[in-house]
Amino acid sequence: MSSRLLRPVRADRRTSAPRSAAPLGTRLPLVAVAVVAAGLTAACGPSSQPVGSAAPAKAGQSSEAALPSASESATASPEASASASASPSASASASASRAASASAAPSRTPSKPARTSAAPEPARVPGPGYDSSADAQKQIEAALRAAKADGRAVLLDFGANWCGNCKAADKVFAQSQTTAILGDSYHLVKVDIGGNSSANSALLRKYSPSGGTYTMPVLVVVSPSGTVRTDTHVTGNPSLTADGINAFLRKWAS
Repeated sequence: MSSRLLRPVRADRRTSAPRSAAPLGTRLPLVAVAVVAAGLTAACGPSSQPVGSAAPAKAGQSSEAALPSASESATASPEASASASASPSASASASASRAASASAAPSRTPSKPARTSAAPEPARVPGPGYDSSADAQKQIEAALRAAKADGRAVLLDFGANWCGNCKAADKVFAQSQTTAILGDSYHLVKVDIGGNSSANSALLRKYSPSGGTYTMPVLVVVSPSGTVRTDTHVTGNPSLTADGINAFLRKWAS
């Protein structure tokens, strides 16, 4: 009974399709490749290079491929130095440009006009004659205040309207050159002593205290501080001409 059962099984083996397998001719080359690979592995030993790492460069190529050449480094260095040196110059140029723009920009606040030291205006020169109604004391005080302010001297002219010499002096005072000297250097005060004014006579004695007989006009030069510089009652009158009076005025102006 057992032999009967085995026979069909063997028959099935013969009749069933053989398992899919590679032909012998195909398996033999694979076996040869495996043998050759095993032989190479045994001869060279296992690789110490980690998987995924790059293969070592060939001899003669490592210094050129791995590192930049010395000439390239030298070429790059001046360019970098030039860039570094150009940076301060560029920033300095930018700062100078900003400063120039700021200086060129118009100011918001209007500029004040510069003060100029103009020459002082000439002092007023009185006309010919003597005003008997004028307050000579106040006129002298005002002239001294003005003299302290501008540094001019004060010229006191004591005379009378009927005095011929006084009229001659007035004609010289009216000339342009003499008027210019008077206006630049003096404050002229004319005091009438030809009338009955005791106040004006007292002023004459104050500034010409020597007394005696006065020859008119009496010209007294007083400094801004009130000190008498010269008195013609003492020194005598200059020549009552343009040259004489102008020389007198220039001498005592300073």
